Amino acid sequence: MNVPRTAIGQAMELPPYAEWLGCSIDWVAGDPQLVMPFGEHVMGWPGLLQGGAIAGLLEVAGIAALTHRLAGEGTARIKPVTITTNYLRTGRDRHPTRAVGVILRLGQRTANVEAVAWQEDRDQPIATARLNYRILRG
Repeated sequence: MNVPRTAIGQAMELPPYAEWLGCSIDWVAGDPQLVMPFGEHVMGWPGLLQGGAIAGLLEVAGIAALTHRLAGEGTARIKPVTITTNYLRTGRDRHPTRAVGVILRLGQRTANVEAVAWQEDRDQPIATARLNYRILRG
């Protein structure tokens, strides 16, 4: 089994919800990019992605970005505080959905992340999110 790893070689463990969504990680320029295949488990109307699956993918993309950044600092638990999702386009069944998180601010106790999800073209996102996380350093 190919386990996704952080930049310093530690195994990156995604939340169980990410596994249920069928997410995998592609490493692009050293950063984690989540890939969610289309399937009945993420389908709303026939042929369309369900909004909750998109929001969940964006949340997991934020967690992956933070896990990757904090990998060298030992143990840290990441807990979502607020998530604001903007749905921009309809997600369709033709292509897998990709998402990436970008850390805007990383403090000692909180982090602000922006996540973007797209299908064919990253310049045409289907959704974006602003996420605030509480970081419990161990």
